[in-house]
Amino acid sequence: MSRKARIDAPGALHYVIIRRIESGKIFRSDYDRKNFLNRLEKLIHDTKTDCFAWVLIPNHVHLLLRTGLIPVSVLMSHLLTGYAVWFNQKYRRHGQLFQNRFELIELNA
Repeated sequence: MSRKARIDAPGALHYVIIRRIESGKIFRSDYDRKNFLNRLEKLIHDTKTDCFAWVLIPNHVHLLLRTGLIPVSVLMSHLLTGYAVWFNQKYRRHGQLFQNRFELIELNA
């Protein structure tokens, strides 16, 4: 069974939740958190996406984003793939880092 398409449009407001596979830690150090935030900052700047809030918890992340030049799904793909590759190289691990695809809750009514 295929997944439902994400609904996205310029200016749409989204609440995004990202979880680590097997409830492991996404961030093992402050350096890991800074790396993730630097990647997020560059992407939101380059894509003119608004980030109103973020929370980094060791095994999951919450973001409040407004769609900019590209769909939130594309932004998240770049963010999560880049971070996962970096994390796996740093900690000499293989395989998925994130559980399923991120949860995206559209807040526009």
